[in-house]
Amino acid sequence: MTKSYYSTVFQESADQIWAVIRDFGNYTVWVEGVSETFIEDGKAGDQVGAIRNVCYRDKNIRQRLLAHSDRDRFQIYEFCDPIPYPLRHFEATLRITPVIDGNGAFIEWWATFDCETAEEDHWSPFFVNSFAQWLGSLRAHLTN
Repeated sequence: MTKSYYSTVFQESADQIWAVIRDFGNYTVWVEGVSETFIEDGKAGDQVGAIRNVCYRDKNIRQRLLAHSDRDRFQIYEFCDPIPYPLRHFEATLRITPVIDGNGAFIEWWATFDCETAEEDHWSPFFVNSFAQWLGSLRAHLTN
């Protein structure tokens, strides 16, 4: 199993950040490159089992929300078939933790997945860079 992990600290509070990202269908608001997103079958964006359909840079991606916690400020999701990458058993977690000193937030985003051993050196940094880019988009959104 391969793991991609990225973390950063924001000056905004965990509650401010969670208010933006808690809705699984809210991707167009804070992720640059997403032209459209919706939750399928009329489910709510915080409902476990909800499927997020995303158009990201002209690629259609579907993801299922596996777990959601307002109390602990996290989401866990997986890719739905067809998986847009040559991966298996992909599961990602996005978690926001309060930083008490300064009232900021610690944000972690990681994914575990299986891929061909020869491709681990490609896919692990691919997702680290993607998480960094998307959290950069979130940072820009929060400062505007």
